[in-house]
Amino acid sequence: MMMTLSAVPCFRRGYRMQWEETQQQHVILYPEGMAKLNESAAMILELVDGVASVDLIIEKLNTRFPDAGGVDEDVIDFLQAAYRQKWILLNDAK
Repeated sequence: MMMTLSAVPCFRRGYRMQWEETQQQHVILYPEGMAKLNESAAMILELVDGVASVDLIIEKLNTRFPDAGGVDEDVIDFLQAAYRQKWILLNDAK
């Protein structure tokens, strides 16, 4: 699937992100297991709520990290990877 900026990511049924105290990091929990997330991935996925579009997620992260010089491509690349991993679905908001 080609991701558009208007697409609205949401977690697939049975998948969720949470802080794992024993791991001291955020993880994605899903029926087959668990995936550890780095800090950047967790910051992106914290904004995945089934309401915010990819464009809005990018805008929020660019506002939060103005010195990063723009996170647009990194966010898109990560969300596409999360989609390929089947962690999220992408709904077109058009």
